[in-house]
Amino acid sequence: MTNDNFMDLPDFHFIAIGGVGQSALAKILLCLGYKVSGSDIQESKYTKLTSSLGAKIYIGHNENNIKGNPKIVISSAIKEDNPELKYARENNLEIMHRSDCLKFISEKFPIFIGLAGTHGKTTTSGLLSFILEKMEQNPSYAIGGIIPKLNINAKADKNSKYFIAELDESDGTIQKYSPNYVVINNLEEDHLDYYKNGLADIVSTFEKMIDNMNEINTLFLNIDNKGCNIFKNQTKHKNIITYAINNNATYTAKNIIFDELNSSFDFYKKDKLIGKINLIIPGIHNIYNALAILSILDTLGFEYSEYYKYFPEFSGMGRRFQLIADINDIKIIDDYAHHPQEIKSTLSAIKDIKRRKIVIFQPHRYTRLKALWNEFLNSFNIIDKLFVLDVFSAGDNFDNQFNSKNFAAEITKRGIDTEYIEGDIKKAAQAITPKLEKGDIVLTLGAGDITKIGGEINDLLSK
Repeated sequence: MTNDNFMDLPDFHFIAIGGVGQSALAKILLCLGYKVSGSDIQESKYTKLTSSLGAKIYIGHNENNIKGNPKIVISSAIKEDNPELKYARENNLEIMHRSDCLKFISEKFPIFIGLAGTHGKTTTSGLLSFILEKMEQNPSYAIGGIIPKLNINAKADKNSKYFIAELDESDGTIQKYSPNYVVINNLEEDHLDYYKNGLADIVSTFEKMIDNMNEINTLFLNIDNKGCNIFKNQTKHKNIITYAINNNATYTAKNIIFDELNSSFDFYKKDKLIGKINLIIPGIHNIYNALAILSILDTLGFEYSEYYKYFPEFSGMGRRFQLIADINDIKIIDDYAHHPQEIKSTLSAIKDIKRRKIVIFQPHRYTRLKALWNEFLNSFNIIDKLFVLDVFSAGDNFDNQFNSKNFAAEITKRGIDTEYIEGDIKKAAQAITPKLEKGDIVLTLGAGDITKIGGEINDLLSK
């Protein structure tokens, strides 16, 4: 796939431009008027998208793909033996990590709003972008997932006042940013392949980001979360705004009501009721997500009457409690949850639903399964049936001890009805579908290709 009319040399060349994060940055640069080229191992909807916007796209990685002296944009997933990266190093081209590219972009807008935390970044950044879009504020944004109602994950306009981005902490690069407003929604142990000392290292990285912020910049903290609470009194010369459900804070949610897959709450600023908020995304974690965004909107000076009606229009993000199918009174919901705390938060959303609760879980990485083995074993207590698929390795080597078969056997000992399902997604769907019953609610959980299984099951049920 090529654009034959791409005559000028690019300002930026993206290695693996087909990734959701890389393509978002490429799209924004194109919208801002920069010239972009990029490569990936195969064509995808994201390579097609960037091509349609004017990027020169190459399928396959080859040093000949690099024309002129562009800035080379890479992610942490790019290996040193990549031929394009090797060529860039040998020819002294500027190499930018995707975080450096995001920082470069953020500096082009008057107000940079960063959404951070171990979990919920995609939902909070998507929700804020969606609300500001509906309010006709013309935001620009870069998000690691698709906003279903808008069908995009990135947008840019030179005239935007607000730039919104989720800030990834997985590789420590979050410390590079200095947002005008930043949310830390939660901090838990995760990415332990990078953070060898667990939460202590994560907190240290976030401290460096906060230290980079200007004195006038604003930090929003969920003080119900122990990890976030560490910063409440330690941070100097920052405007700190707190939000919570269970503690006294600047902003709070009270009178929370859950109704199957819907929820509502009263939004307070200190002791003053601002108004009632309705959501069509369930779970206490989404109350926190909404509360974070409400705190920002109020702080920015928007009135309740301007935004409240758009919250019940937000159906969540792609792969974040996304309803995939509702067939034969069987609801299939797909979620990216791949960390024990994320799984618990997601499952809490269905705790009181009067249906048989089925989970299809695909562990993501052997290293994560090993590091959080006991936490994973304690994550599925409220469900009726668990199917465990083979680990999505994401490049990890097979582990003879910490694998899906042994995990299923261990969790069975704890009294949870569990089956290990061997094979690829298609085979797994064929094995699981006959075991589903009318009235079931089925959650597919994981960060790998398990996202495909809901569609496979839907097709089988349709037949």
